[in-house]
Amino acid sequence: MTAPSTGTLDQVTAPATPRGGRRRWWPRRDLLGVLPFFVFVTVFLLIPTLVVVIGAFGGDDGRPTLDNVAALADGYIVDAFVRSITLSAVTAVLGAALGALIGYAVVTAGPDSLVRRLVTSACGVLAQFGGVTLAFAFIATLGLSGFVTVFLRDSLGIDIFSGGVWLFDLPGLVLVYTYFQIPLMVIVFLPALDGIRPQWREATESLGGSTWYYWRHVAGPLLAPAFLGSTLLLFANAFSAYATAAALVSQGSPIVPLQIRSALTSEVLLGRENLGKAMALGMVVVVALVMWLYGLLQRRTSRWLD
Repeated sequence: MTAPSTGTLDQVTAPATPRGGRRRWWPRRDLLGVLPFFVFVTVFLLIPTLVVVIGAFGGDDGRPTLDNVAALADGYIVDAFVRSITLSAVTAVLGAALGALIGYAVVTAGPDSLVRRLVTSACGVLAQFGGVTLAFAFIATLGLSGFVTVFLRDSLGIDIFSGGVWLFDLPGLVLVYTYFQIPLMVIVFLPALDGIRPQWREATESLGGSTWYYWRHVAGPLLAPAFLGSTLLLFANAFSAYATAAALVSQGSPIVPLQIRSALTSEVLLGRENLGKAMALGMVVVVALVMWLYGLLQRRTSRWLD
C-alpha cells in the first residue's frame, strides 16, 4: 500500500489562482491599510502641487509661458520673499532656543513626572493653536483695547504702542509665530534629549571633565543635528503659515502667503491667478529644500538615537 502523493514543493507553496490562470488584480492585504493614506496624499498634496506647477507655467490663453515665473523677480515679490524668510528664520531660532531650554528642563524632571505630563500635554495643544483663534487671542490681549494694554496704560502709565501699532505688522507676526513655535520645538526635540544617556555624563565626570567639556564635546555634538533639524522644521512651519497672518494683518501683504491671497482674490488687478500659482511654486521649492535638509539631519540623528 503506497502513501498518497503530496505533490511537489512548487505545487504546495504556489499561490492559488482563479480559473483561467489569471492572477487577482487587487493588492495584498498589507497594502490595504495604507491605501487611505495614499488617497489622502494624492488628493490633498500631489494634485494641488500639480495644479500649482501647471498654472505657474501657463498663460491666460492656456499656452505655456515663462512670464509668471519671470515675474517673481519683481521688486515687491522679492521683498515679500525676503520678509517671509526673515520672519520664518527669526521665529525658528527664537522658538528653537526657548523650546530646547524648556525641553531640557522637562527631561531633568523625570520621564514619569507630573511636570512632564503637564508640559507635553500643553505643548501638544498650543502647537496646534493657530489661525484666526490665535490672532483673536492676541488682539484681545495686546490689541489697542486689549486687557493687558489697558492695564499697563491705566495702572502703570506704560503705552506699548507709543512707537506705532506694531502688533499688526511684522513685529507682531514675530511675537505670534514664536508663540506656537516654542511648544512645537518642545515636542520635536524631546526624543533627542531623551536619547542622551546619564552614563555619558557620569563617564565624563569620572575622567575629570567639567560640565562645559561635557556639553561641548559629548552632548553638544550629538544634539546639534537634531537641534538644527528641528529649527529647519520650525522654519518650514512658519514659512507656510497663512491663517494667523491673514487674520492679524488687515492692510498690505508683507509676506508671500498674503501676496498669493491678493493675487487670487484681488478685484482691482484681474488675471493674476497664475502669478499667484508661480509664487506658490516658489514657496514649494523653498519648503522642499528645507525639508530635504531636515531629512539629512534626521538620518544623522537616528544613528545614535537607535
